[in-house]
Amino acid sequence: MIAKLMDKGILFAIGALGYGGIEILFRGHTHWTMLIAGGLCLLGLQAISSRLENVPLVVQALGGALLITAVELTFGLVCNRALHWDVWDYSGMWGNLWGQICPLYSFLWFLLCLPLLFILRRAGRA
Repeated sequence: MIAKLMDKGILFAIGALGYGGIEILFRGHTHWTMLIAGGLCLLGLQAISSRLENVPLVVQALGGALLITAVELTFGLVCNRALHWDVWDYSGMWGNLWGQICPLYSFLWFLLCLPLLFILRRAGRA
């Protein structure tokens, strides 16, 4: 039980640092809430990988992209719209929803999910 919690904690930390790192690389900064979002996203991807292990990787990646987009929408509605923290704003992007999510970033999440889920799939078999 403790070992499983430790594994989840490590996975959460990797997701938090990874998400924050991606934001720093591409935007030059991040926000502490994005670390929480990143940790939750990687835990969600691990759940997709383990629960849908017989589903093709591309379908898992689509599910992962939808999950990450849903997390972004949730965090965006709370942090940006309700609390007015202005963490990000996609309102200039095509197809955006309330300035919180847009098709381009959902597609980029899909592309990132492919290698992440491949790695998680391999790790799950080890």
